Order: sequence, then structure tokens, then C-alpha cells
Amino acid sequence: MKVSFFWFRRDLRLHDNTGLTAALQGNSPVIPLFIFDDDILKELPEDDARVQFIHQQLEDIHGELKKKGGSMMIRKGEPLEIWKSLLAEFEVDTIYTNGDYEPYALERDGAVKELCKEHEIGMEIFKDQVIFEKDEVVKDDGDPYTVYTPYKRKWLQHLEEVGLPEVEAPNFDQLQQQEFEFPTLSDIGFKPNDIQVPNYDLDRVTDYENTRDYPAQEGTSHLSVHLRFGTVGIRDMVRRAQKINETFLSELIWREFFMQILYHFPKVVNNNFRSKYDGIEWRNDKDDFQRWCEGNTGYPLVDAGMRELNETGFMHNRVRMVTASFLCKHLLIDWRWGEAYFAEKLLDYDLSANNGNWQWAAGTGCDAAPYFRIFNPSSQLKKFDSDLKYTLKWVPEYEGFGYPEPMVDHKMARERALTAYKAGIED
Repeated sequence: MKVSFFWFRRDLRLHDNTGLTAALQGNSPVIPLFIFDDDILKELPEDDARVQFIHQQLEDIHGELKKKGGSMMIRKGEPLEIWKSLLAEFEVDTIYTNGDYEPYALERDGAVKELCKEHEIGMEIFKDQVIFEKDEVVKDDGDPYTVYTPYKRKWLQHLEEVGLPEVEAPNFDQLQQQEFEFPTLSDIGFKPNDIQVPNYDLDRVTDYENTRDYPAQEGTSHLSVHLRFGTVGIRDMVRRAQKINETFLSELIWREFFMQILYHFPKVVNNNFRSKYDGIEWRNDKDDFQRWCEGNTGYPLVDAGMRELNETGFMHNRVRMVTASFLCKHLLIDWRWGEAYFAEKLLDYDLSANNGNWQWAAGTGCDAAPYFRIFNPSSQLKKFDSDLKYTLKWVPEYEGFGYPEPMVDHKMARERALTAYKAGIED
């Protein structure tokens, strides 16, 4: 008997899932599949909290599927090799999945598509993690947008024209009635981590434009991790954001803006978006970088942010800007160093957003802060955490003895950064 597969990736949910619904409307029984990708896992520590979160979500899905007579198949290895073995093991009708737009994912999916062609089976890829993808929101001449505001304007215009798609409820009668054994976390080579992903809460963002900049307030949604792994659907979140808060909706549009930048300009993964910045001579002092990583810079807001990140896998958005600016401008350390550290630590790490925001902070990106805009971390502290509620939570020694002097003088560092940028920018 022929079967089809639905391949879960960044869409760890059963409802409002475009590709899964389509698979269950097909002609063959469907086996839900997740592949723990060795090409990704080999870069991660064995107690990575994100892998634990994925495992937890898959276990929940597995439990739901069992109630409906099916189950989740879990495999571990290199995706192409896994698919070769599955095509040898099963008579496959179609592989269904949702699209992913990162360079590695496009290469991976291209290889699996070729394999499907060789075996004369179908592979159908659906839009699911974004409202608009690839070339759906572009300039009138077909070129991609590289500035956010006109992109947002066109995005909203396009949304008004086409509306939000409704995804039908899946028909679980089409599940393959087979129970696969679900592996433990240790079976896939990982250990538990004390860090847990918090639940998202959209009630926190009803006054988003007035609360989002204050790290001591509960003014952010914690939605980003759930969007990253697809435990919620973007259509539902946009629908709710439209009713709740326009500024919060803008943040969801920023997410898609950076995704389409990465899709159209994959060079940004390792290179400045603006090549005229390639001549900047970064200091890249390893000891300075280590102090920044550990949260021992002598600037309390920077240190609070880095310590929050190291302990929880989260950092407040305003503080992300301050810490990133400090690394690039005050310490003259290449944004790629900071981006890699955030990629290692952030629960909500998403290549397009991480890259886009780091290049924004460094001034090298598509729609970046001008290079001469240099945050004063002391002024930012007074403005956004004047009562030190957030700072003292993470840097309790700040009001006592033993807190270090600033590792670099702000005025000197600012002048040094301006000089380095001016000298390095190519006309």
C-alpha cells in the first residue's frame, strides 16, 4: 500500500498547518515525520534547551496523534540519507512539507526534490511560516524591498487585497494507523536543560508601543520562540495582532521583511549587506569579547542583558539593541562574533532576524541605523531602567562594592568607532 509523508520542520503543531492539512486531503494514508538533522545538531551543546523544547513539542504531538490512531515517526541523521532509506522501506506516493527559506534549508529541500524525481514520486511544499513569501511583496519593478517602511506599506496593502487565508481543520481519518516508538531525549544524544521556554501571552502587548522598551515590565509577548518553531500559526497571530495592537503587528511584519532579505540576498549570512562597509578594521579583542559574553563590561545595562541571556536564553529587545551596539561600536568587535554568540544562546534564534538585527546594530545592514548612531549605555539605563529594577535582578552587585569600572570610556569609544567607520567605508 502506498503512503504519503508529512515532514514537520518549523511547524510543530497539528492545527492551522497548511502542509499537514493538504497531506491529509491526499489519496494515501499519511505518516507524520520529524527528522533530527545531524547537520544542525552537530553544532549544538548536548544540553541545548531548544532541542529539548522541540522534543517536548513532538512528544505532545505524538500523544495527540495516538488518540487519533496514528503516531509520529522520528528519525535522526542527515535528511537526504533518511529519505533514501524511507523510500527503500515504503512505497511512497507524495512527500508533503512546509517551505523554509534559509540557504541551508533550500539546499536540503532541493536535494530531496531531486531524489523524489529519480523515484518518480511527488514532493509538495506549502507556504506556512509566513503570510507572504519570496516575490509576493516586491517593488512595482519586481525588485525586492531593502527598506522596511515601504515594504510594510506594500505588505499591508497586499494583505487588504488578498486577506488572510483560512486553513481547514485536518482530517485525521487519513492518518496511517501505525504506532512508531517515540525516542527519549537521550536516545537522540541530548541531555535535559533547566531552561524552559515560557508560554506566550498576547495580553501583555495591548499597550505594546508604550511598554516594549522597558525591560522590567512584562511588556513583550514571548511569542518569538513559538513562531520560530511553529508551535503557533502566523495567520492566527496576525489575525489577533490586527485586533490587539498595530505596533505589535509591525513587529510581525519585520519578521517577514528580514526573511525576504535573507531569501533574496543570501550573502548576508556571512557578509555585510552593504559591501562598502567591508573595509572596517575591527579590533576583535578576544579578552574584550569574553567580558562582553560574561556580562562583566562595567556597564550595568549591558551586563544585565548578557547575564539574562546566559541564564535564561532570552534577552529583552531594547537590551538586545544596547548590547549589540556596545559590542560593535564601543569594543569595535565584528558583528559576526556577536551574532554567533546570540545564535548559540537565544531560544528564539532565527537566522534571518538575528542577522538582520545585528547588521542593523552594526550599521552594515539593508535598513540599518546610521553608523554614527551610537547608543550611550548609561543614558539607555537612565531612560529605560531608571529605578534599576531590571538591572539589579541580574547585576545585584551594582549597588554594592566589587562592580567593575567601565571597561572602556564612552566618549573615547564613540570617537574611536567614528574614526574606524569613516576610515573603513568605501565610496
